[in-house]
Amino acid sequence: GCARDWDGLTCWPRATFGEVVKIPCPQFFEEFTSFLQRNCTQEEYWSEPFPPYTIACGFDEGSSKGPEDQKSYYSAFWRVYTAGYAASVTSLITALIVFAAFRKFHCTRNYIHMHLFVSFILRAVAVFTKDAVLFADETMDHCLMSTVACKAAVAFFQFSILANFFWLLIEGIYLQTLLLLTFVSNKKFVWWFIFTGWGAPTAVMFAWVLTRIHQQNTGCWDDDENGVVLWIIKGPILLTVLINFIIFINVIRILVHKLKSQEGGGSHSSHFVRLAKSTLLLIPLFGVHYIVFAFFPESTGLEARLYIELGLGSFQGFVVALLYCFSNAEVQTELKKQLCKWQHQEYLTFTHRHGALSRETSPVNYVTQLSLLDKISPKRRTSVLQDGVTTV
Repeated sequence: GCARDWDGLTCWPRATFGEVVKIPCPQFFEEFTSFLQRNCTQEEYWSEPFPPYTIACGFDEGSSKGPEDQKSYYSAFWRVYTAGYAASVTSLITALIVFAAFRKFHCTRNYIHMHLFVSFILRAVAVFTKDAVLFADETMDHCLMSTVACKAAVAFFQFSILANFFWLLIEGIYLQTLLLLTFVSNKKFVWWFIFTGWGAPTAVMFAWVLTRIHQQNTGCWDDDENGVVLWIIKGPILLTVLINFIIFINVIRILVHKLKSQEGGGSHSSHFVRLAKSTLLLIPLFGVHYIVFAFFPESTGLEARLYIELGLGSFQGFVVALLYCFSNAEVQTELKKQLCKWQHQEYLTFTHRHGALSRETSPVNYVTQLSLLDKISPKRRTSVLQDGVTTV
């Protein structure tokens, strides 16, 4: 028969002599209504796809969205999300250092922020790792590639996605807890949050890996998954997105109620501005933008999905670090105080060194040293007296 074949766009499965294989168009094409076919010929060679890609997958010869144009488009998009994840990693690591360096910021709220930052960092590292392992070599045969390294890269990627969504959920739960309860025992909740934020993704990944090994151990585990394998990962993610969206709506409702009940009134426009500002601050923290395509099939609005989930999602870590660390008034005040302290210490050190150097090079200093030497050395005093007598 015919062996598995990678034609540069699609992986064709193994086929017996005379068998006709039918597969849908690759996912990076916008249209999914048509199918491609190839025949395993008598000479055990694959025939050319029919109908051709240009006809079957929703574009024509003169279209600007041929395979090469699609490749160029996704290559440009790869640069965008790579820059986004790089900016996120840099800003998140800096924010982690700031929160860890100052004892004033050691509290439950910031501990949860720090775990969320770590989950964003893991997500970015996982994307870089997956791209490096699976797509660094353009000549790689994706049909035959099935190594432990590539499977581990995909598993790590799936774990980082899960962990990130669970920590977004924990941020939402903690914020709502603070709004609803006046007195919260921080130590009582923080360990449960940590256990849930890292334990739940680990349990889900363990189940996913075992299911993959026993039911669909093909390729690098990045191919289309069947129902059970797909929902082991997608189910918990959709659940966290849905719960977080409900919490987001409830938090906005609580904020509206608090703004209306504030003493002193104030204009409706000022209340609206404060509410809008609070809402915009909460969107990246809750990951609300993921609700747009959460419950649609993967093939729905692929281009818009890429912009929202990869384009905007890659910069989400940067935005979170900016809003909840660098734009925080407390953090800015503490950093300014520390900067002033360092400048003062540098000034004192410089003044001390400059003063010591001035004293060492001053002529007065030489006179003082000679006077001290005269007082200390009797021999020198005697020789000076003798010189004076001789002169007389």
